[in-house]
Amino acid sequence: MTTLKIAIIIGSTRPGRNGEAVAKWVYEIAKKRTDAQFELVDIKDFNLPLLDEPVPPSMGQYSKPHTKTWAAKIGSFDGYVFVAPEYNHGISGALKNAIDFLFAEWNNKAAGFVSYGSAGGARAVEQLRLVLAEVQIATVRNQVLLSLFTDFENFSVFKPDSRHEKSVNAVFDQVIAWGGALKPLRK
Repeated sequence: MTTLKIAIIIGSTRPGRNGEAVAKWVYEIAKKRTDAQFELVDIKDFNLPLLDEPVPPSMGQYSKPHTKTWAAKIGSFDGYVFVAPEYNHGISGALKNAIDFLFAEWNNKAAGFVSYGSAGGARAVEQLRLVLAEVQIATVRNQVLLSLFTDFENFSVFKPDSRHEKSVNAVFDQVIAWGGALKPLRK
């Protein structure tokens, strides 16, 4: 069996975002593991405009170069860990837009969450679960909720409580198990 590939997706493109520091921390934890390959994927690097494909993504007829590049990257993974901020009780517009660009590339894969916000990003994760169900991603129960009050200094310098590392590994455990279990459906 080939090693699963798991993307750690930075779900914000905002200047001064906290997500990059959080995602790098998650990636450092991932690199200590040997049960999957991990890659940081920053949606900011793909310069996706607001959804501009003329045909619905479920048709698989991508016409724009940026969509084809994004599709190739996302399609190469078996599972995802979304590093998601909570903006106004929901997910960032950039993350929602990035998800909406594709369909088949997401199908029959697993996802977990590391979120952050004043309420740990819990409401963003709730919303993400609904969105991801529509693109046929199975979401795992374990998640990591980071508080802007206790895991960030002055709401901007990331200083996670050490107990969170165990929770990140629990998310990876489930994403890898589910990603492997769903693999026959992706063939």
